[in-house]
Amino acid sequence: MNVTISVGGKFHAFYLAEQLQKKGLLGDIFTPYPRFALRGSKLPPDKVHCLIFKEVMERGLSRIPYLSSKLEVPCYAANIFDRQVARRVKPCDIFVGWSGFSLHTLRRIRGTFAAKIILEHNIVHIGAQRDILRAEEENLGIKLSMFGDGFIEKELREYEEADYIAVPSTLSKQTFLDKGFSPEKIICVPHGVDVDKFRPASKSDNRFRIIAVGMRAIKGIHYLLKAVDELKIKDLELWLIGGAVDPELKPFLKKYSGSFKYLGAIPNSELYKYYSQGSVSALFSLSDGFGFALSEAMACGVAVICSDSVGAKDLVRDNIDGFIIPTRDTEKLKEKILYLYENPNICLNMGRSARENVANNFTWDNYGERVISIYHNLLKRS
Repeated sequence: MNVTISVGGKFHAFYLAEQLQKKGLLGDIFTPYPRFALRGSKLPPDKVHCLIFKEVMERGLSRIPYLSSKLEVPCYAANIFDRQVARRVKPCDIFVGWSGFSLHTLRRIRGTFAAKIILEHNIVHIGAQRDILRAEEENLGIKLSMFGDGFIEKELREYEEADYIAVPSTLSKQTFLDKGFSPEKIICVPHGVDVDKFRPASKSDNRFRIIAVGMRAIKGIHYLLKAVDELKIKDLELWLIGGAVDPELKPFLKKYSGSFKYLGAIPNSELYKYYSQGSVSALFSLSDGFGFALSEAMACGVAVICSDSVGAKDLVRDNIDGFIIPTRDTEKLKEKILYLYENPNICLNMGRSARENVANNFTWDNYGERVISIYHNLLKRS
């Protein structure tokens, strides 16, 4: 078996590639990342093809207001990368391409050689996500950031033309079934977590602290801010971590300015130190195909609270590793935060259970074993 990967960034593709390489199954991996950004990769350099024009163009055009307003820059850049890969892809048994970046490549494969085509999709069905965001717009009376029409239309065509769609959660799978896709077309394997990279570190104080990662409205940050503000617990801290802040979140950050501490972007290699300063990690997303922030926090030995719209809830044993609560339900969120605040020993034990759970069942090695077994079975069907 020979597997080629094409990813319009990094995502979890390099963990997948490393698992394939261990078994001698990796053909090539295409990425727009420059080689210096891939330091630490365990892959042979001759198998990693860095097609950096997409990244250069996307970053450059985004700095020119006139052009960025006229062009749908992410879609335009994704198409450039996709066409570059289409010209370079070689015969393989399985092609794994990331959604939004693979339409031209999978069509080239269809016309030149036989291969099973798997579309990796990290979120829910893109149409379902658009529906969720539109409902939230009506609920809040504001405009939310969404994928452009061009990007959405391309993904929808990829869904139809791929042989299989790989998703990371039962939540994501259900959105495809709800849109009429056959269960046989959907591959569902939960992502792993690097339990060596994300590990418990010493907590520097006894402060009850909530950690939340991702400064986007779809992460439900505005609901978490509301809950913490209404609880009015004097010695509770909320740390918000993330780079670019969605414009639509800024009014909420202003409204609840005394209820949180914004830390900005933290290097991925340093995140474990920040998770470990938390008593609880909260991911209260409106829609999240997986949600690495949840599994990473669990690996750091932190109790978690997530909405039932987070795909990584598949990893959480409710009332053992933390709590799964209804989306947008700030009253239930306040109840669970207060319970863990008032029961610190239970909170600590949940964190220990969460770490044990992911370390035993949801490492990248676990992921690799599951995925490779599925790939072999797909080829046997040919």
